Amino acid sequence: MNLIIRLLLTAVAVVVLANFLPGVDVAGFTSAIILAIVLALLNAFLKPILVILTLPITVLTLGLFLLVINACIILLADAFMDGFEVSGFWIALLFSLLLSFLQSVLYSLLDKDKN
Repeated sequence: MNLIIRLLLTAVAVVVLANFLPGVDVAGFTSAIILAIVLALLNAFLKPILVILTLPITVLTLGLFLLVINACIILLADAFMDGFEVSGFWIALLFSLLLSFLQSVLYSLLDKDKN
């Protein structure tokens, strides 16, 4: 049940960010839900592999290269989906930063409700 709520909160965050960022377009809430699922799968399976492969660069940049990996995950989700469009790398980077921030705020509200 917690996974479904987190996916729905991510979908809400995607729709909110798509309304504010000029280079991000999402077709509707259904596309946002599918995007949340695609992002969850990419983050669960592909991101750990990318982190391990790019560990020397990540250490050299003191972890800032992880932002590039997050932007690449967003661009991959754009390539896999028809209802989600990102105009470029820098918009994907900004979108991933804002999405991570908004998710942490929404998830912390979810955790406060449990307590």
